Amino acid sequence: MTDKISFKKSVSKDLKKLGKMEANRLLEKISSDLPKIVDSCPLLKGKFTGLRKYRVGEYQVIFSILNNILLIVRIGHRRDIYKGQ
Repeated sequence: MTDKISFKKSVSKDLKKLGKMEANRLLEKISSDLPKIVDSCPLLKGKFTGLRKYRVGEYQVIFSILNNILLIVRIGHRRDIYKGQ
């Protein structure tokens, strides 16, 4: 369980690429569901070691846990989320 959800500044760019309705749906799922299941989210490997992923439909939410703060690092479509990092 985490105390707070925080977003990296680059996440606003990620959300602008999505439609307004889709972005709102993702943010709602993040705030309501993710803090409850954060420990069961899979850990990433390779250059993403230390991060976790949470799937919402066709989208992945990449996040980290730092001092009981859930830090959202990226949000994007599953086919594109790991490209260009």
